[in-house]
Amino acid sequence: MTSGDIWIRTATLENAKEILKIYAPYVKKTAVTFEYDVPALAQFQARIKSTFKKYPYIIAERNGELFGYAYTGAFVRRAAYDWAAEVTIYLKEDKRKMGLGRKLYHAIEEISKAQNILNLNACISCPERGDEYLTKNSLQFHAHLGYSMVGEFHKCGYKFGRWYNMVWMEKMIGEHTASPAPVVCFPDVSKEALRNIGLR
Repeated sequence: MTSGDIWIRTATLENAKEILKIYAPYVKKTAVTFEYDVPALAQFQARIKSTFKKYPYIIAERNGELFGYAYTGAFVRRAAYDWAAEVTIYLKEDKRKMGLGRKLYHAIEEISKAQNILNLNACISCPERGDEYLTKNSLQFHAHLGYSMVGEFHKCGYKFGRWYNMVWMEKMIGEHTASPAPVVCFPDVSKEALRNIGLR
């Protein structure tokens, strides 16, 4: 999938170092993630490898430079939740406000449909009032993409000496029938389907 000279493609383990560079500032300087310490590269590679067993992990790049990434994962690890997935996205600090988030989420949504996933869920940290560590931009972004608020947990995340809320938002991307098609693991999605999505 392209936009100008921006490419959306499947990540590789070799991309882990650059992906981690995108993620690290969010850990160190924001409450967007409630993680306290930047993961070691080997740990981060293991996370990507684990994701690939069932779910997609994609990146946006131009001329070899990574601008952002997105992936899905298990919503809850029980069989009945198989048709729901949690979605995550991070963009390089200086590459926001370029429409990359929308492009990455569109690709993730189309891949999820090809997997027969029906619900996408986003877990989002939320301030009671915006501060230097966290704003409500992520909630607004997801709402703009068609996600609906389904729940809020209050003062459940503590970082930088402050308490933050956490919200869940959801988007239905398929029809909920009495006999849903089984979920297809990402490695088993056909190459033709991925080409039709435009994934490089």
